[in-house]
Amino acid sequence: MIRDERLDRGIVRVTIDNIARRNALDIPMFEALADLWPRLGADRSVRAIIVTGAGDVAFCAGADLTANVTDHPGFADLVARALLKADLMMKPLIAAINGHCLAGGLELALAADIRIGSRAAKFGLPEVKWGLIPSAGGTMKLIDQIGYAAAMDLLLTGRTIDAPEAERVGLTTLICDPSEVWSRALERAEMVAAASPHAVRAAKQAALSARAARYAAQELKEQEIVSALWATGDVKIGAAAFAAKRAPIYRDD
Repeated sequence: MIRDERLDRGIVRVTIDNIARRNALDIPMFEALADLWPRLGADRSVRAIIVTGAGDVAFCAGADLTANVTDHPGFADLVARALLKADLMMKPLIAAINGHCLAGGLELALAADIRIGSRAAKFGLPEVKWGLIPSAGGTMKLIDQIGYAAAMDLLLTGRTIDAPEAERVGLTTLICDPSEVWSRALERAEMVAAASPHAVRAAKQAALSARAARYAAQELKEQEIVSALWATGDVKIGAAAFAAKRAPIYRDD
């Protein structure tokens, strides 16, 4: 489930709660996020949002491939809205990354302005291993945020990196002990909430104005690329292998 909790000073805590699946997202959870973000964005009483995962093992492991989520009608559009692919959140968004942050979980984190990570967290975009690409913002935003070489190392290999490497390449704002992740994230949110709401809003609008237009244009081309990839059948091969916990076998016809 997705839980949102109003804290003091206009701060909202959003929790991704599916501990048994490392906070992986099923269709109802994608739908809940897609509905929640516009509501929070339109609420003038909200000064800052912190998104985190339940428990201490994972922030979010992405889509729950065991739940056949990719077969859901309109899945790509739903994921784009849930993970803030091109409809950018204009409220300050902080990711409190309390554990593994993978696939769609990392794509959601890429939509955050500030990312506080646990030293025990792992980061990665493993989609290519399963016949997919990170098409909910990963291919568009990662290069912007950490540079071409570091981004392509993650996108093409699907490898997972630890928290110190994530901090070194600029994927996180800072890393800290697991017990400090929430308090550090809340500290940042309180700083944001104490500032001029007009100035904060203007700062984010100015920072994202050029990117928003570019992401919207890129999304159209990416949709064509993703459709062609799905037509190869590798997505179903990868999903079946993932569910069976075995290595997939792909052919390059």
